[in-house]
Amino acid sequence: MTQAIGKAPPGAKEVEDFFGVYLLYCLNPKYKARTYIGFTVDPNRRISQHNRGAGAGGAMRTSNKGPWEMVLITHGFPNQIAALRFEWSWQHPKRSRRLNQLPPKKSREKSFDYCLRVLASMLNTEPWSRLPLTVRWLNPDFQQDFHLDPPLHMPMVQGPVKSVKPKKPSKKALAAAEADPVISDEEDDLVCNLCFRSVTSATRMDCLNPRCRTVSHAICLSGAFFGGRWGAGSDDPYSGFLHDVLQCAAMGGPGQEKEGMLQKHPGYIRY
Repeated sequence: MTQAIGKAPPGAKEVEDFFGVYLLYCLNPKYKARTYIGFTVDPNRRISQHNRGAGAGGAMRTSNKGPWEMVLITHGFPNQIAALRFEWSWQHPKRSRRLNQLPPKKSREKSFDYCLRVLASMLNTEPWSRLPLTVRWLNPDFQQDFHLDPPLHMPMVQGPVKSVKPKKPSKKALAAAEADPVISDEEDDLVCNLCFRSVTSATRMDCLNPRCRTVSHAICLSGAFFGGRWGAGSDDPYSGFLHDVLQCAAMGGPGQEKEGMLQKHPGYIRY
C-alpha cells in the first residue's frame, strides 16, 4: 500500500505538542549529500512540502533539488520559540555565542557528519542540555554514533513519529470529575519542601523527572525563583537555584531536580 502524501506511516509514535528540529539529506545524484536543517510541528507534512517544492510550502534551498530524506529529528522542546532558537544555532554554529568555540568544518568533512557533530555538541551545551529532548532516527540506514553521547535523560530512538493534537477531556468526563472529585490518600502526606506545609493537588507543582518525588507549592517555587534565593553571589538561577534546599538523589546530586521543576516555568529557556 502506498503511503499517503504528508501522512505518517503505520505504527508511527504519536507525540502531542510536537516541536521538532530536523535534518534532511539529499538523495538527488546531482546534489547528493547536501543537507538542510529546519523546524516543524508536523514532520510528515514538512518532508512532503520539501519534496514538492517551494510552491507547496517547501524551502527555496530545497526546491527542485529532491528527493530529500528526513533522516533525523530532535523533539521535546517546550515551545516553538525554544525549537526555533535551537534550529538557528544548529544552522549557524559560528554565529551562535554558545557554539562559536567549536572547531569549524574540516575541508574533507562531509556536511552530514558536520551537522551531527554540531548537534552532539549542542545536546551537551546549556541551556539545551537541560531540556527533555529526544533524538529520533527516522531512517536507521543513516544512523551513526555521535562523537559525544547525549545526556542520560535524552533518549536516542528509531522509527517514524506523528504529531497529534492534545486530547481534550469530554464534557461528560469533566462533569463527572466535578461531581465526584477524586481525592488521593497520599495528599495528606505531601509536604512542600520550601515552606514544609501540606500540598494539595490544586496548588502543587511536581518535578518532571519521573524518579524525583520533589513537590512544592507553585507560589512558593515562584517566590523562591524571583525572591533572590538562587545562591550566594549568583545572578543565574540555574547555577545555584535552591541548591541548599532541594535534594534529588535519583539524579545524582543536590539541586539537580531543578532541571525538571523549572521546565514548567515559562522563563526556563534562557539564551
